[in-house]
Amino acid sequence: MKRTLLDTDTLTYFLQGNPRVAARAAEHIRLYQALNISLITEYEVLHGLYYKDARVQLPRFELMLTKQNVLSVTTESVRLSAAIYANLKKQGLRLEHTDVLIAGVAIAHGLQLATNNTRHFERIEGLQLTNWTQ
Repeated sequence: MKRTLLDTDTLTYFLQGNPRVAARAAEHIRLYQALNISLITEYEVLHGLYYKDARVQLPRFELMLTKQNVLSVTTESVRLSAAIYANLKKQGLRLEHTDVLIAGVAIAHGLQLATNNTRHFERIEGLQLTNWTQ
């Protein structure tokens, strides 16, 4: 198994207890001691929890984060993301800024991206994908 960054959808499946995702996550943790999550994904999950006023899930999520690798957005990942966005836009393709930033973090750290949204991300050159739900 290659070192992997979890997209927001995959992290959500993990938090919901999806058995396939949980098994892959357990294997990743066994090999690498933690999951890799971008700061962008942390933001996306948190704004969802705040919106839902999820008082039980919020402290659980925050505790889980303390045991994982939360990868920051860096100058390198921002530059990669900006180039990705510009290239897609020139081709008439659109991708949400958060998705492009997550892809930039994955590429900058040499990680494959675990996502169930492979159709969105497969257009990004140099981004390796895996789908932990399958």
